[in-house]
Amino acid sequence: MSDRPLWAPWRIEYIRGPKPEECIFCAAGRSDDDAAHGVVHRGRRCLVMVNAFPYAPGHLMVAPHRHVPGLEELEPPELAELSDLTVRALRTLRTVMTPDGFNVGINIGDVAGAGFADHVHQHVVPRWQGDTNFMPVIADTHVIPQALEDTRAELARAFAGAPDLD
Repeated sequence: MSDRPLWAPWRIEYIRGPKPEECIFCAAGRSDDDAAHGVVHRGRRCLVMVNAFPYAPGHLMVAPHRHVPGLEELEPPELAELSDLTVRALRTLRTVMTPDGFNVGINIGDVAGAGFADHVHQHVVPRWQGDTNFMPVIADTHVIPQALEDTRAELARAFAGAPDLD
């Protein structure tokens, strides 16, 4: 494992900017407009969304529909679907974006870095060899080769065609 940092200085816009009035996962769950909320896939108990402030292209989040702060509050079927959709996200990203690796993880609580500490969610971040370079670190420029909505739409199509993990 590399000990090099993943620089994402554009995320300061999210950190310092105004926070949404309501939980983004709950808002996405209530809405029928997947594109407006970055929803890639809806399961029975969980959904998959693109991160609007991604660490890398294709950065996805898998969250339960239910608003709970931690894994221990989830029911076994919710945990199972969270896990299944995480695996589907990995497979879909591997097929569509061909990354060299992934960071997968959950930040539980504000102190752990959770941007939405009251609604547990898992991050799936594709990584490529050499994906950190001078552009974000020195030039303060974030290079994402595809528009967020185009990424969401492409991944949504791939999710729709992928088999469930029964």
